[in-house]
Amino acid sequence: MLAFALGLFWAATLAHIRLSDRLPAEWEQQDIELVGVVASLPRPGERGLRFEFDVERVLTPGASVPSRISLMHYARDIAGQSSAHAAYRTGQRWQLTVRLKRPHGSQNPHGFDFEAWALERSIRASGYVRERQERRLLQEMVYLPAYIVERLRETVRDRMQDALANRPYAGVLRALAIGDESGISQDDWQIFLRTGTNHLMSISGLHITMLAGLAYALKYALWRRSTRLTLLLPARKAATLAGTVTAFAYALMAGFSIPTQRTLYMLLVFAFALWLGRQVAIGRVLAYALFVVVLLDPWAVLAVGFWLSFGAVAVIAYALGGRLRPLHWLREAVVTQWAVTLGLMPLLLFMFQQVSIVSPLANALAIPVISLVVVPVTLLGCAFAPDWILPLAHEVMYWCMRALAWLADSGLSVWQQQAPPAWAMLLAMAGILWMLLPRGLPLRWLGIIAVLPMFLVRPPVPAHGAMHVAVLDVGQGLAVVVRTQHHALLYDAGPRYSAQSDSGSRVVVPYLRASGIAHLDAMLISHDDIDHSGGAESVLEQLTVDRLLTSLPASHPLAVHPAHMPCRAGQSWQWDGVRFDILSPLADDDANNDNDRSCVLRITGAHGRLLIPGDVGRRIERRLLSAGVELRSDVLIAPHHGSKTSSTSAFIEAVSPKAVIFASGYLNRFRHPHPDVARRYADAGSRVYRSDRDGAVLIDFSATGIEFTSWRWHARRYWHQDFTADEMSGS
Repeated sequence: MLAFALGLFWAATLAHIRLSDRLPAEWEQQDIELVGVVASLPRPGERGLRFEFDVERVLTPGASVPSRISLMHYARDIAGQSSAHAAYRTGQRWQLTVRLKRPHGSQNPHGFDFEAWALERSIRASGYVRERQERRLLQEMVYLPAYIVERLRETVRDRMQDALANRPYAGVLRALAIGDESGISQDDWQIFLRTGTNHLMSISGLHITMLAGLAYALKYALWRRSTRLTLLLPARKAATLAGTVTAFAYALMAGFSIPTQRTLYMLLVFAFALWLGRQVAIGRVLAYALFVVVLLDPWAVLAVGFWLSFGAVAVIAYALGGRLRPLHWLREAVVTQWAVTLGLMPLLLFMFQQVSIVSPLANALAIPVISLVVVPVTLLGCAFAPDWILPLAHEVMYWCMRALAWLADSGLSVWQQQAPPAWAMLLAMAGILWMLLPRGLPLRWLGIIAVLPMFLVRPPVPAHGAMHVAVLDVGQGLAVVVRTQHHALLYDAGPRYSAQSDSGSRVVVPYLRASGIAHLDAMLISHDDIDHSGGAESVLEQLTVDRLLTSLPASHPLAVHPAHMPCRAGQSWQWDGVRFDILSPLADDDANNDNDRSCVLRITGAHGRLLIPGDVGRRIERRLLSAGVELRSDVLIAPHHGSKTSSTSAFIEAVSPKAVIFASGYLNRFRHPHPDVARRYADAGSRVYRSDRDGAVLIDFSATGIEFTSWRWHARRYWHQDFTADEMSGS
């Protein structure tokens, strides 16, 4: 009880200190002049250069800024530079004018929690360098240990980019050498995820262990041949010291991520025991490493890598420990891979709703090739002769990737399913531990029974005539999932964030997969705006869609999809007692803007009605009213995110919604929803929801009534931004 209380006190104290380092709401999106140091590798992207910045002084009177922030300098604003990459270097002291906002991320069921990620990395605000404002380089290098290490990592990255220019897997080698994963393409990540080798694509614990082992063996072989050196220090102790220094240096190159910390601390415990000539059980070593990690960083438990890395070591120790004699090396390798694959399966299904079936085979190939060949050769090339050694490492990586791609493309490479409930995951873990008991113990097969609920328990589905609606939080955009008893529809797929990222792959598909929706009976893309159609291609690539309804022009890439058909007023269908009606656009509509060509969808169930008008403006609203279309609905997705060009008083009166949902991004540049529009709905008696404040809004139309769930408040944590009426009035 005392240990628990001390742990809680320690974590709460650190949380209080970190949360107090915040950006006041009144200084969001205001010009602030700062002096500070570039504290991380500047990462070039599609839009510019992003880097972390340690704030030393705030020059703007009255302003308060957190000690560490994340900044973007847009490429178009970096005048006179050959590239965005050349604008900043790690360790430089700059005077900059910036605009900031507090950490804010999308909040969706089974989604990524950006605010937890930012808290764990002590990034308490993000923003951008102001355009056309003076920026001054005050000092070329600030000589503090952390900045020196980061500058060294940047130097290594630059050498690798020069030596591996235009080679397809240069980004993979950079990830293996310095932990910079920004250069790995989405296609390559899909290969790693489908083959279960994604743990190898950064400086993982396995790489550190292998490299430390190589250093230990080399030092031991050389030291023991010298009588003088051996008398000075025993060869085993000298080799232990060499392996420890190698592991520490490699961990620093990685940026000291959670997996590297775990491995380094475990190696330090082993090294200390070996130095003292003692035997230490693997369970105790793991416990010591776990204690040090959470003592220094209580938020480590929020990282997926924390659970997977410690879980993998614990499973291996459990499966191989307590044996009367050591296994043959080949059998030990097979047992290890089998134990890790089986032991981590519940966690992978719970967190990612997928597990690689070909993982044992892929890892049997990739682990020795990458850890024993690619990583040492890459580091050797970085240190001595990058012009010819690094291309050699890349050639080995190229053929390894060819083999992994072949495994990933096989039809049965990945098992995907709904997210199992927490109780089923825990029961499955207990069953797997029972199955991994040593041979000779009876009834080990009974563990399979405990695993079955993880696969067999399905999420609840609406009753006949009922429906479940999820207005997902995709930022400034729209994505709505409508589920009936046996069917599912997706209305819009959210925005595209960059060439490598969109809401389809980051938000929509994870939600659908976790909800047990394996395919879509229909997908409706309202119109040709990037905030509505940007994620559509990712959804079509990863899920089967029976029918694709759009108002897109014939030249649009989605219009050539085999399931495509135009969206026109008068179309209707019925699923499981729920009726779907398209109210607009007309076949002969000559609208001269994409917004007015939006597909307007009315959904009528036994327990309520939902209206989704896309981005239509006043003209289409008036046309629907003059045509006498029945618009009255219980729930309305506000037209055009609450723009002042829509939501007329007459339209609101005709719809008379009990609740209205504004799908808008946090502090978006369009200032949606417009205050006058929000006031109109409030005056009409509508309950107002906003995705920037409420996260995903889940609506159940059932026999007990219409129930709303704001995901940001339902799944609230202490690090999530706390909205008040005063704060929101300014956004």
